[in-house]
Amino acid sequence: MQSIGNPYFYSAFMLVVIFLLALDLGVFQRKAHAVKVREALVWSLVWVVLSVSFGAWIYHHNGSKSGLEFFTGYLIEYALSIDNVFIFILIFSYFKVPSRLHHKVLFWGILGALIMRAAFILAGAALISSFHWILYIFGAFLVFTGLKILRQGEKELEPEHNPIVRLFQRFVPMTNDHSIDSFLVRRNGKILATPLALVLVMVETTDLVFATDSIPAIFGITQDPFIVYTSNVCAILGLRSMYFLLAAVINRFVYLGKGLGIVLIFIGAKMLLGKYYPLKIEASLVIVASILVGSVLISLLWPPKPTNSSNSEVDLVTSNRQTRDKNGD
Repeated sequence: MQSIGNPYFYSAFMLVVIFLLALDLGVFQRKAHAVKVREALVWSLVWVVLSVSFGAWIYHHNGSKSGLEFFTGYLIEYALSIDNVFIFILIFSYFKVPSRLHHKVLFWGILGALIMRAAFILAGAALISSFHWILYIFGAFLVFTGLKILRQGEKELEPEHNPIVRLFQRFVPMTNDHSIDSFLVRRNGKILATPLALVLVMVETTDLVFATDSIPAIFGITQDPFIVYTSNVCAILGLRSMYFLLAAVINRFVYLGKGLGIVLIFIGAKMLLGKYYPLKIEASLVIVASILVGSVLISLLWPPKPTNSSNSEVDLVTSNRQTRDKNGD
Protein backbone atom coordinates (compact mmCIF):
# COMPACT_ATOMS: atom_id res chain seq x y z
CA MET A 1 0.00 0.00 0.00
CA GLN A 2 1.71 3.19 -1.24
CA SER A 3 0.91 6.40 0.59
CA ILE A 4 1.09 9.91 -0.83
CA GLY A 5 2.39 11.00 2.56
CA ASN A 6 6.04 11.10 3.56
CA PRO A 7 7.73 12.17 6.81
CA TYR A 8 7.92 15.76 5.55
CA PHE A 9 4.18 15.91 4.78
CA TYR A 10 3.25 14.32 8.12
CA SER A 11 5.54 16.65 10.06
CA ALA A 12 4.35 19.78 8.25
CA PHE A 13 0.70 18.80 8.69
CA MET A 14 1.07 18.13 12.43
CA LEU A 15 3.04 21.35 12.98
CA VAL A 16 0.20 23.33 11.42
CA VAL A 17 -2.36 21.47 13.54
CA ILE A 18 -0.40 22.08 16.74
CA PHE A 19 -0.02 25.77 15.85
CA LEU A 20 -3.77 26.14 15.23
CA LEU A 21 -4.65 24.38 18.49
CA ALA A 22 -2.17 26.51 20.45
CA LEU A 23 -3.59 29.66 18.83
CA ASP A 24 -7.12 28.56 19.67
CA LEU A 25 -6.43 27.74 23.34
CA GLY A 26 -3.81 30.41 24.07
CA VAL A 27 -5.39 33.37 22.28
CA PHE A 28 -9.03 33.00 21.29
CA GLN A 29 -10.15 30.79 24.19
CA ARG A 30 -7.74 31.99 26.87
CA LYS A 31 -10.67 33.08 29.04
CA ALA A 32 -13.30 30.41 29.65
CA HIS A 33 -16.71 31.49 28.37
CA ALA A 34 -19.92 30.07 26.97
CA VAL A 35 -19.57 29.86 23.18
CA LYS A 36 -22.53 31.47 21.43
CA VAL A 37 -24.05 30.37 18.11
CA ARG A 38 -22.50 33.22 16.11
CA GLU A 39 -18.99 32.48 17.37
CA ALA A 40 -19.51 28.77 16.72
CA LEU A 41 -20.69 29.50 13.18
CA VAL A 42 -17.61 31.60 12.43
CA TRP A 43 -15.24 28.94 13.76
CA SER A 44 -17.10 26.18 11.92
CA LEU A 45 -16.62 28.08 8.67
CA VAL A 46 -12.93 28.65 9.49
CA TRP A 47 -12.29 24.93 10.05
CA VAL A 48 -14.26 23.92 6.96
CA VAL A 49 -12.40 26.43 4.77
CA LEU A 50 -9.04 25.23 6.11
CA SER A 51 -10.00 21.58 5.53
CA VAL A 52 -11.33 22.21 2.02
CA SER A 53 -8.17 24.18 1.19
CA PHE A 54 -6.03 21.27 2.36
CA GLY A 55 -8.15 18.89 0.27
CA ALA A 56 -7.69 21.19 -2.73
CA TRP A 57 -3.93 21.05 -2.18
CA ILE A 58 -4.04 17.23 -2.18
CA TYR A 59 -6.20 17.36 -5.34
CA HIS A 60 -3.68 19.65 -7.08
CA HIS A 61 -0.53 17.96 -5.76
CA ASN A 62 -1.52 14.29 -6.09
CA GLY A 63 -4.35 14.24 -8.59
CA SER A 64 -8.11 14.00 -8.60
CA LYS A 65 -8.31 10.46 -7.18
CA SER A 66 -6.45 11.33 -3.98
CA GLY A 67 -8.29 14.63 -3.66
CA LEU A 68 -11.72 13.02 -3.99
CA GLU A 69 -10.73 10.28 -1.55
CA PHE A 70 -9.85 12.99 0.98
CA PHE A 71 -13.13 14.86 0.49
CA THR A 72 -15.18 11.65 0.74
CA GLY A 73 -13.36 10.58 3.91
CA TYR A 74 -13.72 14.07 5.37
CA LEU A 75 -17.46 14.12 4.63
CA ILE A 76 -18.01 10.68 6.18
CA GLU A 77 -16.01 11.49 9.30
CA TYR A 78 -17.68 14.89 9.71
CA ALA A 79 -21.12 13.33 9.38
CA LEU A 80 -20.36 10.51 11.81
CA SER A 81 -19.10 13.11 14.28
CA ILE A 82 -22.67 14.36 14.65
CA ASP A 83 -23.39 11.28 16.77
CA ASN A 84 -20.49 12.37 18.97
CA VAL A 85 -22.13 15.78 19.34
CA PHE A 86 -25.35 14.16 20.59
CA ILE A 87 -23.49 12.14 23.21
CA PHE A 88 -21.39 15.14 24.28
CA ILE A 89 -24.61 17.06 24.95
CA LEU A 90 -25.87 14.24 27.15
CA ILE A 91 -22.54 13.95 28.99
CA PHE A 92 -22.39 17.67 29.82
CA SER A 93 -26.02 17.63 30.94
CA TYR A 94 -25.61 14.48 33.06
CA PHE A 95 -22.59 15.88 34.92
CA LYS A 96 -24.03 19.44 35.02
CA VAL A 97 -20.94 20.98 33.42
CA PRO A 98 -21.23 24.80 33.16
CA SER A 99 -21.40 26.11 29.59
CA ARG A 100 -18.18 28.09 30.00
CA LEU A 101 -16.22 24.84 30.50
CA HIS A 102 -17.57 22.92 27.50
CA HIS A 103 -14.90 24.22 25.14
CA LYS A 104 -12.11 23.34 27.56
CA VAL A 105 -13.26 19.72 27.91
CA LEU A 106 -13.76 19.34 24.16
CA PHE A 107 -10.35 20.86 23.42
CA TRP A 108 -8.44 18.37 25.55
CA GLY A 109 -10.77 15.56 24.53
CA ILE A 110 -10.08 16.19 20.86
CA LEU A 111 -6.35 16.45 21.51
CA GLY A 112 -6.50 12.96 23.01
CA ALA A 113 -8.62 11.80 20.08
CA LEU A 114 -5.90 12.83 17.63
CA ILE A 115 -3.42 10.56 19.41
CA MET A 116 -5.81 7.62 19.78
CA ARG A 117 -6.94 7.77 16.16
CA ALA A 118 -3.35 7.91 14.93
CA ALA A 119 -2.73 4.63 16.76
CA PHE A 120 -5.94 3.13 15.33
CA ILE A 121 -5.05 4.15 11.78
CA LEU A 122 -1.47 2.90 11.98
CA ALA A 123 -2.72 -0.44 13.31
CA GLY A 124 -5.44 -0.65 10.66
CA ALA A 125 -3.05 0.22 7.84
CA ALA A 126 -0.53 -2.37 9.04
CA LEU A 127 -3.21 -5.06 9.26
CA ILE A 128 -4.58 -4.28 5.79
CA SER A 129 -1.08 -4.24 4.32
CA SER A 130 -0.29 -7.66 5.79
CA PHE A 131 -3.76 -9.23 5.59
CA HIS A 132 -5.81 -7.69 2.79
CA TRP A 133 -8.75 -9.95 3.64
CA ILE A 134 -9.30 -7.97 6.84
CA LEU A 135 -11.11 -5.42 4.65
CA TYR A 136 -13.94 -7.95 4.41
CA ILE A 137 -14.12 -8.09 8.21
CA PHE A 138 -14.26 -4.29 8.31
CA GLY A 139 -16.97 -4.34 5.66
CA ALA A 140 -19.10 -6.90 7.51
CA PHE A 141 -18.67 -4.92 10.74
CA LEU A 142 -19.87 -1.72 9.05
CA VAL A 143 -22.91 -3.43 7.55
CA PHE A 144 -23.76 -4.89 10.98
CA THR A 145 -23.28 -1.51 12.66
CA GLY A 146 -25.39 0.26 10.04
CA LEU A 147 -28.24 -2.22 10.46
CA LYS A 148 -28.00 -1.83 14.23
CA ILE A 149 -28.29 1.96 13.88
CA LEU A 150 -31.38 1.58 11.70
CA ARG A 151 -33.05 -0.65 14.30
CA GLN A 152 -31.99 1.06 17.52
CA GLY A 153 -34.17 3.37 19.56
CA GLU A 154 -33.12 6.40 21.59
CA LYS A 155 -29.59 6.50 22.95
CA GLU A 156 -29.22 6.27 26.69
CA LEU A 157 -26.34 7.60 28.73
CA GLU A 158 -25.32 5.30 31.59
CA PRO A 159 -21.89 6.39 32.92
CA GLU A 160 -22.25 4.08 35.91
CA HIS A 161 -22.12 1.12 33.49
CA ASN A 162 -19.10 2.38 31.57
CA PRO A 163 -16.18 0.07 32.52
CA ILE A 164 -13.53 2.74 31.93
CA VAL A 165 -15.39 5.25 34.09
CA ARG A 166 -15.83 2.65 36.83
CA LEU A 167 -12.11 1.83 36.76
CA PHE A 168 -11.23 5.52 36.87
CA GLN A 169 -13.47 6.11 39.88
CA ARG A 170 -12.11 3.05 41.64
CA PHE A 171 -8.38 3.62 41.20
CA VAL A 172 -7.98 7.39 40.79
CA PRO A 173 -8.32 9.53 43.95
CA MET A 174 -11.07 12.09 43.36
CA THR A 175 -12.75 15.06 44.94
CA ASN A 176 -16.49 15.58 44.66
CA ASP A 177 -16.20 19.37 44.43
CA HIS A 178 -18.08 20.30 41.23
CA SER A 179 -17.11 23.97 41.49
CA ILE A 180 -13.49 23.34 40.40
CA ASP A 181 -12.70 24.44 36.83
CA SER A 182 -9.55 22.33 36.42
CA PHE A 183 -8.99 18.61 35.88
CA LEU A 184 -6.65 18.17 38.85
CA VAL A 185 -6.43 19.83 42.26
CA ARG A 186 -3.99 19.59 45.17
CA ARG A 187 -5.54 18.92 48.58
CA ASN A 188 -3.52 18.22 51.74
CA GLY A 189 -0.41 17.55 49.65
CA LYS A 190 -2.24 15.04 47.40
CA ILE A 191 -3.19 15.50 43.76
CA LEU A 192 -6.84 14.59 43.18
CA ALA A 193 -8.90 14.29 40.03
CA THR A 194 -12.00 16.48 39.80
CA PRO A 195 -15.45 15.67 38.37
CA LEU A 196 -14.35 17.60 35.28
CA ALA A 197 -11.60 14.99 34.76
CA LEU A 198 -14.26 12.28 34.85
CA VAL A 199 -16.19 14.17 32.16
CA LEU A 200 -13.03 14.25 30.05
CA VAL A 201 -12.68 10.48 30.46
CA MET A 202 -16.26 10.07 29.26
CA VAL A 203 -15.58 12.24 26.20
CA GLU A 204 -12.43 10.27 25.35
CA THR A 205 -14.27 6.97 25.80
CA THR A 206 -17.06 8.15 23.51
CA ASP A 207 -14.61 9.09 20.76
CA LEU A 208 -12.86 5.75 21.13
CA VAL A 209 -16.15 3.93 20.59
CA PHE A 210 -17.09 6.02 17.57
CA ALA A 211 -13.63 5.60 16.05
CA THR A 212 -14.35 1.88 15.68
CA ASP A 213 -17.04 2.86 13.15
CA SER A 214 -15.54 5.86 11.39
CA ILE A 215 -12.00 4.62 10.76
CA PRO A 216 -13.04 1.33 9.08
CA ALA A 217 -15.53 3.40 7.04
CA ILE A 218 -12.76 5.61 5.66
CA PHE A 219 -10.59 2.57 4.94
CA GLY A 220 -13.52 1.54 2.75
CA ILE A 221 -12.82 4.65 0.65
CA THR A 222 -9.02 4.61 0.60
CA GLN A 223 -6.21 2.57 2.13
CA ASP A 224 -3.78 5.50 2.08
CA PRO A 225 -2.89 6.16 5.76
CA PHE A 226 -2.05 9.81 5.05
CA ILE A 227 -5.48 10.53 3.58
CA VAL A 228 -7.24 8.49 6.27
CA TYR A 229 -5.47 10.33 9.09
CA THR A 230 -5.62 13.87 7.65
CA SER A 231 -9.32 13.57 6.78
CA ASN A 232 -9.95 12.33 10.34
CA VAL A 233 -7.96 15.17 11.88
CA CYS A 234 -9.64 17.85 9.75
CA ALA A 235 -13.08 16.57 10.73
CA ILE A 236 -12.17 16.30 14.43
CA LEU A 237 -10.76 19.84 14.53
CA GLY A 238 -14.15 21.16 13.44
CA LEU A 239 -16.03 19.01 15.93
CA ARG A 240 -15.84 21.49 18.83
CA SER A 241 -17.35 24.42 16.92
CA MET A 242 -19.89 22.08 15.32
CA TYR A 243 -20.95 21.00 18.83
CA PHE A 244 -21.82 24.55 19.84
CA LEU A 245 -23.49 25.17 16.48
CA LEU A 246 -25.67 22.05 16.52
CA ALA A 247 -26.40 21.67 20.24
CA ALA A 248 -29.57 23.75 20.05
CA VAL A 249 -30.93 22.33 16.77
CA ILE A 250 -29.65 18.76 16.50
CA ASN A 251 -32.99 17.42 17.72
CA ARG A 252 -34.56 18.64 14.44
CA PHE A 253 -32.43 16.23 12.37
CA VAL A 254 -34.42 13.22 13.50
CA TYR A 255 -33.63 11.08 10.47
CA LEU A 256 -29.93 11.90 10.21
CA GLY A 257 -29.04 8.90 12.39
CA LYS A 258 -30.82 6.64 9.91
CA GLY A 259 -28.91 8.30 7.10
CA LEU A 260 -25.62 7.59 8.86
CA GLY A 261 -26.67 3.96 9.25
CA ILE A 262 -27.34 3.75 5.49
CA VAL A 263 -23.95 5.33 4.78
CA LEU A 264 -22.20 2.69 6.91
CA ILE A 265 -24.12 -0.09 5.14
CA PHE A 266 -23.15 1.38 1.76
CA ILE A 267 -19.45 1.64 2.65
CA GLY A 268 -19.48 -1.86 4.15
CA ALA A 269 -21.14 -3.30 1.03
CA LYS A 270 -18.57 -1.47 -1.10
CA MET A 271 -15.76 -3.14 0.87
CA LEU A 272 -17.38 -6.56 0.56
CA LEU A 273 -18.33 -6.34 -3.12
CA GLY A 274 -15.77 -3.90 -4.49
CA LYS A 275 -13.71 -6.67 -6.06
CA TYR A 276 -16.69 -7.78 -8.16
CA TYR A 277 -18.53 -4.47 -8.59
CA PRO A 278 -15.92 -1.68 -8.44
CA LEU A 279 -17.28 1.81 -7.89
CA LYS A 280 -15.45 4.99 -8.83
CA ILE A 281 -14.61 7.39 -6.03
CA GLU A 282 -16.68 10.11 -7.74
CA ALA A 283 -19.77 7.91 -7.49
CA SER A 284 -19.06 7.09 -3.83
CA LEU A 285 -18.78 10.79 -2.98
CA VAL A 286 -22.07 11.60 -4.72
CA ILE A 287 -23.90 8.69 -3.07
CA VAL A 288 -22.66 9.51 0.45
CA ALA A 289 -23.46 13.21 0.05
CA SER A 290 -26.91 12.44 -1.36
CA ILE A 291 -27.80 10.13 1.54
CA LEU A 292 -26.74 12.69 4.15
CA VAL A 293 -28.39 15.68 2.47
CA GLY A 294 -31.52 13.63 1.83
CA SER A 295 -31.83 12.57 5.47
CA VAL A 296 -31.46 16.20 6.63
CA LEU A 297 -34.06 17.44 4.13
CA ILE A 298 -36.53 14.71 5.08
CA SER A 299 -36.03 15.61 8.74
CA LEU A 300 -36.82 19.27 8.06
CA LEU A 301 -39.61 18.81 5.51
CA TRP A 302 -41.41 15.80 6.99
CA PRO A 303 -40.66 15.68 10.71
CA PRO A 304 -42.48 13.05 12.79
CA LYS A 305 -45.68 14.19 14.44
CA PRO A 306 -45.08 15.32 18.03
CA THR A 307 -46.54 13.27 20.86
CA ASN A 308 -47.00 13.94 24.55
CA SER A 309 -43.82 11.99 25.28
CA SER A 310 -41.80 13.39 22.40
CA ASN A 311 -39.64 15.69 24.51
CA SER A 312 -36.22 14.30 23.74
CA GLU A 313 -33.18 14.33 25.92
CA VAL A 314 -31.66 16.93 23.60
CA ASP A 315 -34.65 19.26 24.17
CA LEU A 316 -34.10 18.90 27.91
CA VAL A 317 -30.38 19.56 27.53
CA THR A 318 -31.00 22.68 25.45
CA SER A 319 -33.47 23.97 28.04
CA ASN A 320 -30.99 23.32 30.85
CA ARG A 321 -28.23 25.12 28.98
CA GLN A 322 -30.42 28.16 28.35
CA THR A 323 -31.40 28.26 32.03
CA ARG A 324 -27.76 28.06 33.13
CA ASP A 325 -26.77 30.81 30.70
CA LYS A 326 -29.49 33.10 32.09
CA ASN A 327 -28.27 32.38 35.61
CA GLY A 328 -24.73 33.32 34.64
CA ASP A 329 -23.14 29.84 34.80
